Amino acid sequence: MAEEFNAEQRRYLEGFAAGIGAARMTGGLASGPAAAPPAEPTGPDAIHIKAQDATVKAGGKLVDQEKWKRAESPFDGHNRLKAEAAQGKAPKPEDNFRWRYHGMFWVAPNQVSYMCRLRIPNGVLHHWQFAGVADLADAHGGGYVHVTTRANLQVREITPEHAQPFLDGLNDIGLGAQGAGADNIRNVTGSPTAGIDGQELLDTRPLAKSWNNWIINDRSLYGLPRKFNVAFDGGGVMPVLEETNDVGFQAVEVLEGASVAPGIWMRLVLGGISGHRDLARDTGVVLKPEECNQVADAIIRVFIENGDRTNRNKARMKYVLDAWGFDKYLAAVEEKLGRKLERVDPAHIAPRKATNRYSHVGVHPQKQDGLNWVGVVLPVGKMLSDEVRALAKIAQECGDGQIRLTVWQNFIFSGVPDAKLEEVERRVAELGLSIKAEGIRAGLVACTGARGCKFAASDTKGHALLIAEHVERTVIDLDVPVNVHLTGCHHSCAQHYIGDIGLIGAKVVVSEEGDTVEGYDIVVGGGFAETPKIGTEIWKAVKAEDAPLRVEALLRTYLAGRQGKDETFQAFTARTGPEALRAAAETVPALREAA
Repeated sequence: MAEEFNAEQRRYLEGFAAGIGAARMTGGLASGPAAAPPAEPTGPDAIHIKAQDATVKAGGKLVDQEKWKRAESPFDGHNRLKAEAAQGKAPKPEDNFRWRYHGMFWVAPNQVSYMCRLRIPNGVLHHWQFAGVADLADAHGGGYVHVTTRANLQVREITPEHAQPFLDGLNDIGLGAQGAGADNIRNVTGSPTAGIDGQELLDTRPLAKSWNNWIINDRSLYGLPRKFNVAFDGGGVMPVLEETNDVGFQAVEVLEGASVAPGIWMRLVLGGISGHRDLARDTGVVLKPEECNQVADAIIRVFIENGDRTNRNKARMKYVLDAWGFDKYLAAVEEKLGRKLERVDPAHIAPRKATNRYSHVGVHPQKQDGLNWVGVVLPVGKMLSDEVRALAKIAQECGDGQIRLTVWQNFIFSGVPDAKLEEVERRVAELGLSIKAEGIRAGLVACTGARGCKFAASDTKGHALLIAEHVERTVIDLDVPVNVHLTGCHHSCAQHYIGDIGLIGAKVVVSEEGDTVEGYDIVVGGGFAETPKIGTEIWKAVKAEDAPLRVEALLRTYLAGRQGKDETFQAFTARTGPEALRAAAETVPALREAA
């Protein structure tokens, strides 16, 4: 009969029986044989069960997702989920959550289908894998592919009966999606130009791959209190945005006179989550590159044991750091490791060399003589399957056969000989795309938006393209790229707070009856890499139809007031001040006339 109960019910009955035994021992029930205390949880899920038990014992109430994890592991339930999907059955909320452990997100009602997010450590694919994803999108999805802001790919419009065949197809081309969603460690990012960048201190590809293998093969590292992001920066010219991650490892050069040997070390930064208005901070800790896995593992286990399992909005690691402080958290990490971590005064670390904000677009020489990487501008990260296959063929015939995805929703060809540059540009242009690092499209980032995400308040991708078209038509003297990020909700998948101009979806009330239309709150002055900063809100509840005019006004104000072409939009905003910038923008004729 025991097989009729699920795991949580069995644990409840075991605890109930143990309670009866304990009561007998204290005279509360008729005497009888003393019952043993409840068994200590064992197995890969034990660390999570203990954390849940501690939460309940302290008077907390587990959120539904914690109950679902406890009732049935998403891995133990895979065959049931697979069978139901084969029947075309939409998942219940708890199964939708469990399927995400396999990379499948049910995104109804916006699209009555799954979206699959992949795992591509450091964002590097072979041309045949890139083309293979396009083939799978045709066979099982909507015939298009998105590049995400974690240097990853996702495919949408996968109906239930196609879910497992799609995952099987990923395995066939050497890719996977395990742990790509839910309360797990997401796709591991690293420097897109790793191994080809003459400025880099360290090639991040081996580190990202090693950490990816570490986590996908250890079931105890699934089912965290909330999702978790880890990034590796090699010190090269292209930012990887590690400051927006829970854990960031930055390659640095330690100088003579420090408490450790001089050379290349990894600096540890913690607590980044831009959607919650926080960027990762330097801990003072430096590690040898080969120590990154063990230290990241210990950091995550402290989070597993102490993260909030009662409130999803406060469940990220940032909130443990806020409550404890960095010193206490690092002391707990050191206890896990059984040793002290090395710390180096910033005075003994060489300054990071400057990044190039637009190194992900256009032609750039590699450290290998005669070779180049070429960044392609993608319209808000979307490619039709035929375009993907054509781009993969360019990589095969004109480059080293690799596609390197970036956190800017685009990709770069690598290993392109000087003699092939003209051909690459021509063939990319024939697809209606560009490699030009100019105008507004080079820095345009948008999340999925209301067309495919139930959380989004606005059609971010559609509105981003309208903004780009408007600016190209009206601000023809824009001679430097400006980052414009549109995100649909508070999850901030497009990281609007670090853009020069950031827009976050909002419902705008337009009548006394409470009718609403799509719109945005607008922030300015965000930054990353050498100038990390959370942007400042200057306008609330702007109707989507008015957003292009607001962006135009901000850009016109910038061009009129900057101290030369070298002053970036962020630097101009800092010098001017957000309030003064808003006031000046509101005097721009186009915006004043529309008001």
